[in-house]
Amino acid sequence: MPIPAFYTPPADLPAGNGTLVRHEPLRLGLSLPGLDGRRIPGTATRLMYTSTDSSGQRTAVTGAYIEPYAAWKGGGPRPLVAVASGTMGQGDQCAPSLALQHPLTLTGETVSIGYDNLAVYRLLATGAAVVVTDYAGLGTTDRLHTYVNRLDQGHALLDAVRAARSVPGASVTAASRVGLYGYSQGGGASASAAELQPSYAPEIDLAGTYSGAPPADLTAVMKGIDGSALAGALGWSINGFAQAEPDLRDVLDQHVNGAGRAALKDLSTMCVGDAVLGHGFTRSTRWTVGGTSLGDVIAAEPRARAVLDRQRLGGGRPGGPVRLATGVHDDIVPHRQSRQLAVDWCAKGGDVTYEAVNLPNLGDKILTNHLAPYLADQGEAVSWLADRLAGEPAKPNCGTLPLRR
Repeated sequence: MPIPAFYTPPADLPAGNGTLVRHEPLRLGLSLPGLDGRRIPGTATRLMYTSTDSSGQRTAVTGAYIEPYAAWKGGGPRPLVAVASGTMGQGDQCAPSLALQHPLTLTGETVSIGYDNLAVYRLLATGAAVVVTDYAGLGTTDRLHTYVNRLDQGHALLDAVRAARSVPGASVTAASRVGLYGYSQGGGASASAAELQPSYAPEIDLAGTYSGAPPADLTAVMKGIDGSALAGALGWSINGFAQAEPDLRDVLDQHVNGAGRAALKDLSTMCVGDAVLGHGFTRSTRWTVGGTSLGDVIAAEPRARAVLDRQRLGGGRPGGPVRLATGVHDDIVPHRQSRQLAVDWCAKGGDVTYEAVNLPNLGDKILTNHLAPYLADQGEAVSWLADRLAGEPAKPNCGTLPLRR
């Protein structure tokens, strides 16, 4: 799938974070004409804006802003929700903004589904405007996507809020209440953004953050995805951190074998569907010299282990109220490490509403225990966030957390 020229950043970027670099109309793949000529569920604009990566360098990030057709009936001006998508892949063709335009991509090389479009449309139906980030390096052709990098993701999401306010014709302003929304990779991004907001974007007052199944402890998550249907995600995280972290790159150079190098290169251009079909249920022991799992390789090397330790969520108190939900049988983004993030935030005095999604065990390592809570909890997540955007106070439940799974 060819990447539009829009996604190639200019040689020189403007100053500031969240500064619009360029924009153009974006036709949503699923929309209808309204009686007044506007599109339902909204009118979309493709964006490129500036952000700061984990190395402190300015980078270009793409995404999309959607002005909703529905009226906002809550108090105050129309609010804004910044959506961080779940795992889409590492190839530029997997970018969430492209998935809004092409909800289903089936070619000889790419299988990509815009599954988070449903959440975007439900948020638009509340009357809130939505801005979607593509994250650093996903879509933009100048670098590799740094999958689950805490700083890159959190910065990109907060800077999407800044960029949305300057989109021509946008009804949101600096006075609009702001919410963050994300599940899985997106849940980690929204959690990171909530932690980073007080220092990185103090002018953004967060009315509420939804963080579903956040990968808060990457050491535990690596064990969960290794050998699963989504084993390719292990390769995406390794690729991204090898690009940004020389210490990890050096360790991998010593321990990854020829088959592993070929797999990592292959995965760097894949979307989720491709990865499931091409590398699903692969164990990383096949990718290393000596047959040790990548998780154990990293655990045995202090420099590499320190890279993942720096990615741990829970070190800061989130700005504004947060609803954290996790499926009790989730084995891809393990339930215990997601719940621990709620525990850590509560200990720091965070305004946390924790929700354990109790569903039957639907099968190990085949994604069902990860995807079912995403769908089952989505309505409640959207309603909770809409209430925060309307100015209703949250009802944190940190006091009962010890009694909940």
